[in-house]
Amino acid sequence: MTSKRIVFMGTPEIAIPSLGAIIEAGHQIIRVYSQPPRRAGRGHRLKKSSIHLFASKNDIDVLTPKNFDSMESKMSFHDLNPDLAIVMAYGIILPREIINSPRLGCINIHLSLLPRWRGAAPIQRAIMAGDTETGVSIMQMDEGLDTGPIIKKYRTSINADTTANSLHDELAQLAALAICTTLKESDEGQFQSIPQSSEGVSYAKKIMREEGLINWQHSSADLVRRIRALNPWPGTWFEYGGERIRILSAEEGGRSGKPGTVLDETPLIACGKGSLRPLEMQRPGKSTTDAKSFLRGYKLPVGQLLSTPKVNT
Repeated sequence: MTSKRIVFMGTPEIAIPSLGAIIEAGHQIIRVYSQPPRRAGRGHRLKKSSIHLFASKNDIDVLTPKNFDSMESKMSFHDLNPDLAIVMAYGIILPREIINSPRLGCINIHLSLLPRWRGAAPIQRAIMAGDTETGVSIMQMDEGLDTGPIIKKYRTSINADTTANSLHDELAQLAALAICTTLKESDEGQFQSIPQSSEGVSYAKKIMREEGLINWQHSSADLVRRIRALNPWPGTWFEYGGERIRILSAEEGGRSGKPGTVLDETPLIACGKGSLRPLEMQRPGKSTTDAKSFLRGYKLPVGQLLSTPKVNT
């Protein structure tokens, strides 16, 4: 395998295994691009991205432009004369001049089986939709939103207990394997790819915090999937007694009733279809506990009607 001069473009923690694997495979990372530091935490201090920190620890040059609108930013990239650019969860739109600059173009590591779940939140949306499989797509980039030709796909299952957190970790490792295999198979030649199908296209819109507020009008099946999909962020919760009560895991129950009604002391809560039994719960500022332990210090009276948001969540 011939070593390639690669520019890596990524931001969150999930991209670290892929960058690390590319380095381990003997390729030269000539620069890393990541999103600019953002203010976070109680002190609102500037915080570098996970990829930025990883690259710095490995003595790799890092740039954090807000965009590539300026000629200076485009020329800085072009002057690197890279063989290839690899993009994973970068979060910044690349103009044509950047995409076409590397000798072998830009390839993207996308965490779904394209064309299903193009966009920002493919992990969460796949779980919420009840998909039974997902995976990693390696694609050649064009100017569209995850619309480029597919080089290769790698599949994995979504099980009944899969959460966004567990799938995140699994896909991070699968992505590292996928990109290294792709680089090895391509060697010096161009990447072989096929156009994406025009059928089965769907979009994974960004997750909003308010999606975590439980709407008891939904079916129990939908809510169980939502709880798994939004774990760990933003989490799922209902409001009762002036507190936000988080549900971290749950199962479907067999009874029914008016949506939001506490049906028994376990607790079992009626939904639009079926019922939901929380398995793990958490009060603000407290540790997560199983539902039985939670209810020793917090009462949800049988017959209580829990509020349902007026907006559709």
